[in-house]
Amino acid sequence: MDAPHYVIISPVRNEERVLPSTIRSVAGQSILPAAWIIVNDGSTDGTGRIADEAAKQYSWIRSVHRHDRGFRKSGSGVVEAFYDGYRALDRNDWEYLAKLDGDLDFGPDFVQNIFKAFDRDPKLGICGGDIYHNEASMTVVESRNDPAFHVRGATKFYRRSCWDAIGGLVQATGWDTLDEVKANMLGWTTYRVAEARALHLRPTGAADGGWRNAFKNGRGSYISGYHPLYMLCKVIRRLPHRPVVVQSAGLLAGFFTSYFAGVQRISDEQLIRFLRRQQLRRIFGLRSIWR
Repeated sequence: MDAPHYVIISPVRNEERVLPSTIRSVAGQSILPAAWIIVNDGSTDGTGRIADEAAKQYSWIRSVHRHDRGFRKSGSGVVEAFYDGYRALDRNDWEYLAKLDGDLDFGPDFVQNIFKAFDRDPKLGICGGDIYHNEASMTVVESRNDPAFHVRGATKFYRRSCWDAIGGLVQATGWDTLDEVKANMLGWTTYRVAEARALHLRPTGAADGGWRNAFKNGRGSYISGYHPLYMLCKVIRRLPHRPVVVQSAGLLAGFFTSYFAGVQRISDEQLIRFLRRQQLRRIFGLRSIWR
């Protein structure tokens, strides 16, 4: 396998404690990126300084700084910061593009395992690793209950031709599912690689808290055009999850308050129809992108 030409963009905010681990992980890869843009999204701690120091140490790292908006804006805010990094790329010859979080730790063969999967499957459009986090004395697979097609936003690798076909990222909560759904709609495959393991130093939703994270996901599901019946099934399925009822209540509240408030959904009606068909197939046990 020839060394792939890839670039990384990492939107980060207040990651002073964990960003150095991610920098060490990327710098230790057996296949280094052609460029890595670290976007400091208005951090109020030492994140910007750490990014600047990394840019001085490695010629392929560049730091970009955004003004502090005064709060963490998950979802669309992440995409805004991502595109600031995307516009800062001074090269257009990349074959693969990665969106990587700044709170990860992974081994030197992480990227190599990702590209082995791309090499094996020419229809693989979006790929990423399995996400773990430490819980008490155990290491837990954070992505264990995710759909087969879903690659978490923390480690997203896009094949160039797939990226061009889907038109990039939707600037909305739910962007990290909509990209995969659209890729599947257009004939690509999307999945995680078990051999590519990444430790999440700050587990998903930790910055927001359980209720707020569930509410955000419910809102994102509405914006993404989820079928109400599928959403109801999802809420029921989450009832036993700890903290009990909180996840389900948050999802339900986020979805239906968005509905009654008239929150604008994505404008791609073809994508919404495809997503809803797949969700109904999933409910009735038919083959779908959920498998």
